[in-house]
Amino acid sequence: MKTNQIISTPIVAPERRPMFTRDWNISRQFARWLIARKVSPNVISLAGMAGGIGAGLALAATQRLALPQLLFLLAVAGIVVRGMGNLLDGMVAVGSGKASPFGELFNEIPDRLADMAVLVGAGYAAGGNPALGFSAALTAVFVAYVRAEGKVTGAMQHYCGPMAKPGRMVVILLISLYCGLTPAGWQPLVQIGNNPFGLMSFGLAAIVSGGIVTVFRRLKRIAGEVSQSYPIKK
Repeated sequence: MKTNQIISTPIVAPERRPMFTRDWNISRQFARWLIARKVSPNVISLAGMAGGIGAGLALAATQRLALPQLLFLLAVAGIVVRGMGNLLDGMVAVGSGKASPFGELFNEIPDRLADMAVLVGAGYAAGGNPALGFSAALTAVFVAYVRAEGKVTGAMQHYCGPMAKPGRMVVILLISLYCGLTPAGWQPLVQIGNNPFGLMSFGLAAIVSGGIVTVFRRLKRIAGEVSQSYPIKK
């Protein structure tokens, strides 16, 4: 089978995260290009993780090094690389027929590490708050844990938000983009007690609160499926 025929229909496998970007022509062309060069899906997953870690380091450096605007833009680039890795590893695995037994591990573990790196880094960024960064990272891990536990109970994996992984990354990406393109005077800072809270702090707070809502939404759906599978006898 020729590589230009591999991705001729939408690449959607059961229980994969719904991503409309899979249907973009540029995504399909890039996936074909990677398949033709025999790039391993696991390597793509690791590249996405590296992008997330790089983004976290760039964010953390915005409060400590010169040129914070450039560092915010580097963080944006890292988040984009992380998102592309997350998109393309599955497309290449399905399109090339090279999904490995370890594919799920390479998909999930690098994702969790990238999540934590970006969110903790955002906590140490200019306008951020370390406590909120760690709270957001823990919330993100718990959101993913609930999804995985749903699968263990026999339910489908639920990817609903509002603060699933794409939502979390969009919040950090948009704030980073704004901070990278505007002067520091345009970035609001609120003093609460002895702690200053900037845009990144409010973004992290939104991720924590939205993550809690996401956990309850997923638990409700999982409980509904499990109760249908094991009806209570009267």
